[in-house]
Amino acid sequence: MAAKPNVVVVVADTTRVDDAYDAQVAPTLADLAESGTRATRAFSAAPWTLPSHASLLTGTHTSRHGAHAGHERLDSELPMLSECFADAGYETACVSSNTWLSAESGFDRGFDAFEQTWQVVQSGNALGGLVEETEERRARAVVRELFDGNPLANAANAAYRYLVRDRSDDGAARATAWITDWLGERDGDRPFFLLANYLEPHLEYRPPERLAEQFLPANATYEEAMDVPQEPWAYLAGDLSLSDSDLQLLRALYRAEVRYVDEQLAALREALADAGELEDTIFVVTADHGENIGDHGLMDHQYCLYDTLVHVPLVVDGGSFHGRGELTDLVSLVDLAPTLLDEAGVDAPAARESFQGQSFHPDADADSREFVVSEYVEPQPSMDALERNVEDLSEHVYQYDRSLQAIRTEEYKLVRGSDGSRELYDVGADVGETENVVGEASAVADDLESTLDDWLASFKRAATDESVTISEDRKERLEQLGYLQ
Repeated sequence: MAAKPNVVVVVADTTRVDDAYDAQVAPTLADLAESGTRATRAFSAAPWTLPSHASLLTGTHTSRHGAHAGHERLDSELPMLSECFADAGYETACVSSNTWLSAESGFDRGFDAFEQTWQVVQSGNALGGLVEETEERRARAVVRELFDGNPLANAANAAYRYLVRDRSDDGAARATAWITDWLGERDGDRPFFLLANYLEPHLEYRPPERLAEQFLPANATYEEAMDVPQEPWAYLAGDLSLSDSDLQLLRALYRAEVRYVDEQLAALREALADAGELEDTIFVVTADHGENIGDHGLMDHQYCLYDTLVHVPLVVDGGSFHGRGELTDLVSLVDLAPTLLDEAGVDAPAARESFQGQSFHPDADADSREFVVSEYVEPQPSMDALERNVEDLSEHVYQYDRSLQAIRTEEYKLVRGSDGSRELYDVGADVGETENVVGEASAVADDLESTLDDWLASFKRAATDESVTISEDRKERLEQLGYLQ
């Protein structure tokens, strides 16, 4: 391993830990875990993309960095991991397929190259509202977006989205191809930091048929599975009823999407090996959050902090993490930034001063975590957005108009809502979080709530009271991913 190793972080967007750690679903990830280190109790700081990526890259929690549904941008107050590596002489690159992980959202700081796979020509206008629309709406979108910003770049991007891009691929193949080309063209004398987001397991599930067939129930066809409605907000509102067999078909499509990303991991490893870089690379695979597919009566990844969303895969191979087996300590994704800087030997004192995460590097002088915290600062979509987009919104949906905080120890998990609700789960005995034991274990809940309050009082909260104005075309892009505005 080189004195300054390369660092590659792959975020498999929307990937459940139970499927990610199933070798039948993700054999490449299983191979990485076999040769490296697999964290069995890793948790995201938030249940959806924007705040989770912000936490991963700043080493701070949502209430500290302030990027959430009420402020849809990562501001520049806190140092980012990419800036730390750039200041240490690393070449830095990011390739993203998720609109939240974009320059518009403030994530391009510290990156020498920032590739957004929904664009064939990189520009400030991301032109994402051109897929799965009616011909009339698509035509209006093209006319509007062609003249917003650089008309030539916009025309190229419109043609790419409308005529070229594979509808069954949300950017993964292009991301891998871009990385392969970048590896061949970069300055080989410098170590590099690479962040890659693969979007595929995100709704809408549209995996290649060849992969879906591996996970479909007996006698079920790909066409039947693709005919199952994938409408999370209609399902939430009670306007859409899905049977157990419907949900089983959706889970099969979802698993096939995870498998598709796993194939990209294999291709990425091969590209690193072909470039002569793999042996000098710390290779990290994680997820920003998981997914509900009928779990807890929910679809998509909003309105809760159950483990289906916040328990995430985390595998690290290379360097000090090679051959170490399972890491069973509690780990938060905010811990990844200090851990990777430790492995690379990068001091970054200013950033480390701002980090809320603690290193889980094998040589780190730190005790194991006593607890991890996840936050859901504001609901997304908001109730106003649901009212605008869902007909006859049921009264029960308004129970989700709240913020949530969760604190988890070795034995228990407390979820507290701004509406005064409290849920306590004995996570050792009740893995599925099906029985709220707050009534019979109120003393445990009180202790955890006190610990949570002490933790919240220990740091400066982000001053982000004002919402971020986003353009109409960006709203359309986000709504395609289910983020109603």
